[in-house]
Amino acid sequence: MKVIAHIKSDFPTKFGIPHQSGRIKELKAEIVFEPEYQVAEAFRGIEEYTHLWLIWEFSQAVRKDWSPTVRPPRLGGNTRKGVFATRSPFRPNPIGLSSVKLEGVEFTSQGPVLHVSGADLMDGTPIYDIKPYLAYVDSHPEASGGFTDQIQDHKLKVDFPAGLLEQVPKEKRAALLAVLANDPRPGYQKAPDREYGMSFGNQDIHFKVDGELLRVIRIDNEKKLAKSRIFS
Repeated sequence: MKVIAHIKSDFPTKFGIPHQSGRIKELKAEIVFEPEYQVAEAFRGIEEYTHLWLIWEFSQAVRKDWSPTVRPPRLGGNTRKGVFATRSPFRPNPIGLSSVKLEGVEFTSQGPVLHVSGADLMDGTPIYDIKPYLAYVDSHPEASGGFTDQIQDHKLKVDFPAGLLEQVPKEKRAALLAVLANDPRPGYQKAPDREYGMSFGNQDIHFKVDGELLRVIRIDNEKKLAKSRIFS
């Protein structure tokens, strides 16, 4: 297996990344290829597709041993499911699969760059392969989503004071609001007095959640949070 590319996204850490691709359509990202694969001919015809499959590595979720069961955060972190019945990053092989929308192809001095939206990948994630998404065989609207059917439409109300929102680059505001409404917290963290911090682009967004209301309380500019995303 060879890494063919890396993604450039607004998530320098895992906290806050959407739990599924396509969930936050406003999120923009770029796919930049390794020198060996910066060959224009390899992308001939790719602009004819609207969506792509990305096959990538959970590079920050590698474990020495695998477990046959995992505890999905969206089920509160207490219910176990079989690893093959979930999309947990902790798998026998740390391979991820995401469907993204192709927004455009840019040919630069450093080779082709794919502009995509709806990606659920951390900045710098290695990509192993890219394939076209084919609606006539890849789409199954009648499919059952298992335990995820009960959580797919859950959204928080976001209170983002205008003075704070103005600190966020205008082109990133819609994506950030959508990420926050999607509830970036682990499913087992529900304490209303806890402060959470999420790195987004070059900013750290601090917020609290009380019931169904997420309230942004401050923004730290051009800083990176520590590994812990939760503050007392």
